[in-house]
Amino acid sequence: MQELVQTTPIIVELKKIAQDAAVDGLLHVTPYYNKTSQKGLVFHFTECAKATDLPIILYNISSRTVVNIKHETYLKLCDVDNIIGIKEANVDFSQIIKIEALFGDRLDIYSGNDDQITSALSIGAKGVISVLANILSNAVHALCKSFLDGNPHQSEHLQIEYLKLINMLFCDVTPIPIKQAMNYMGIDVGP
Repeated sequence: MQELVQTTPIIVELKKIAQDAAVDGLLHVTPYYNKTSQKGLVFHFTECAKATDLPIILYNISSRTVVNIKHETYLKLCDVDNIIGIKEANVDFSQIIKIEALFGDRLDIYSGNDDQITSALSIGAKGVISVLANILSNAVHALCKSFLDGNPHQSEHLQIEYLKLINMLFCDVTPIPIKQAMNYMGIDVGP
């Protein structure tokens, strides 16, 4: 927990800067490298949430941070007023099902994997926080809307239609491919 005592104040300060810059909300990933305990995650996220009035979506991507936010931890965090949702970028669909069953509408769940949008929607996700949407926002919107409007077959069709492109966007470490695609489209997002 010593690493969190050092890291958390830095994140708190960054949240204050973001709020002063008129940011609409925050996507907050788990601390990486130090393999934070679940108790440490509760401490970290709670302290950071206290530093801002902005809505916060927790980002669970254990493939990058080596830490999975467990559903028991979400149970403790869903009572923090401005923690409003979670971006689940794990392939463990049973965890998403448990979260949906335990929290219902207390925490909105968003898919964090473009190749699993329809699957995540089918088990309770409200939408996706997407890489693909940076270049095809209308397509991702149509994919989600078709499912939410009661047409899962159309959603599934779109998911399959864009799968090759989705895979291409992850052919190298993200965000390299999506930034290059956006640069090709004339949207200057830097190297």
